[in-house]
Amino acid sequence: MKKILTLLTLFYSFIICCQAQFPVGSVMVTPRTLTHSLEVPWELVWGPDNFIWMTERYGRISRVNPANGQVSALVTIPDVLQNGESGLLGMALHPDFSQHPHVFVAYTYSKNGTPTEKLVRYTYNGTALASPQVLLDNIVAAAIHDGARLLILPDQTLLFTTGDAGNTSLAQNLNSLNGKVLRLNLDGSVPANNPVAGSYVYSFGHRNPQGLTYGNSKIYSSEHGPGSDDEFNIIEPNRNYGWPNLEGFCNTTTEQTFCATNNVREPLAAWTPTLAVAGIAFYNHAAIPAWQNSVLMTTLKDRKLVQLQLNSTGTAVTSQAIFLDKAYGRLRSICVSPDGKVYIGTSNKDGRGSPAATDDRILVLENLAYQLTGIKKDAPKTASFTVFRDSENKKLYLNFAPELRSNKVQLLSLSGKKIQEHNLLADLKLEISTERMAAGLYLIRVGKALQKVVIE
Repeated sequence: MKKILTLLTLFYSFIICCQAQFPVGSVMVTPRTLTHSLEVPWELVWGPDNFIWMTERYGRISRVNPANGQVSALVTIPDVLQNGESGLLGMALHPDFSQHPHVFVAYTYSKNGTPTEKLVRYTYNGTALASPQVLLDNIVAAAIHDGARLLILPDQTLLFTTGDAGNTSLAQNLNSLNGKVLRLNLDGSVPANNPVAGSYVYSFGHRNPQGLTYGNSKIYSSEHGPGSDDEFNIIEPNRNYGWPNLEGFCNTTTEQTFCATNNVREPLAAWTPTLAVAGIAFYNHAAIPAWQNSVLMTTLKDRKLVQLQLNSTGTAVTSQAIFLDKAYGRLRSICVSPDGKVYIGTSNKDGRGSPAATDDRILVLENLAYQLTGIKKDAPKTASFTVFRDSENKKLYLNFAPELRSNKVQLLSLSGKKIQEHNLLADLKLEISTERMAAGLYLIRVGKALQKVVIE
């Protein structure tokens, strides 16, 4: 029996890992499974340490190594209430993570027996998440419509979507935090330039927004409709998005009257029947040119990846394309790495899917022919220096071949961003402190010589 189960596992793994390539414009994109046997990976975030940070709905936060799929748990939050669509949901990382290693998460819990949603900030200590601090609390929660996608903007304010929790009257009530996109400072205070003084409300009239991304200097959101009119929106301050008086576009007499008098912002796109739209990510990388200046959107009910091609200003959807059509089941979370790979989390164990033997999974979509300019292209097969890690004292010790004497020593992120630069010493040795660096995978470049190094 054990042998049969092993063979079945190998069979399912082959099916999962070996889906055929598909064309995207002039390139071929290859899907593969990075890791599996997860429990509803609700959020995926590409971290500053070049790892994927992941929430799972039952309460676990982990780092996922993109090189080998290894999952390292950071914390399991004890008071998470998972019921229906609720649980541990959205996450965002502080943009200056080396100085402020803060992780923001939104989740539901039971407050005196009442489902409630809150925003909590954790601190990463290099091995785990600790010191939780509640930034915002007392948001009405339910087994449906909890929103909870997070996004940090370039001005270092945090957006937090909330759903109507099944109570449609809350979305138009400006005294309620439900059915809104909220905007906070990273310490939990209200930004001075929010639309209404003293209020977290940035936009309102939302039913259940579960996707947020930033591109073209604009905020984009995906939102679940009822039986009709899933929406793709540009989020603007103090705008009304209509729910429950409006579904999709202002295209009935009643809706047109409401829109004319309530500062309504119509969506860029809407879908009837609904797709159950979920996570979105702005894509603008040379690795897959036909996806540039697009928003990639995962869908749950429709079980596909949707490309929303934008115009040059990002103010209109010019075309749509479908990928991964029903190949992997329900698709919920998505992020893009600095080297142009797309990572997608399936959601087949959320109570509404049909999980395969190794669900849930994180998928990788990549153009295998793409080479990072200036990193892989010019690197020789062997590097003319050695690296020794001293994790206890947070240092790297490097020894160099004589032919590298006149070169600078650069420590880079995987995307090629320079983090540190040093002059090579006369004795062909160098000591680099990693004390203020986040754990992860980095590159050391000396002339054309290149090596990867893991900081722990």
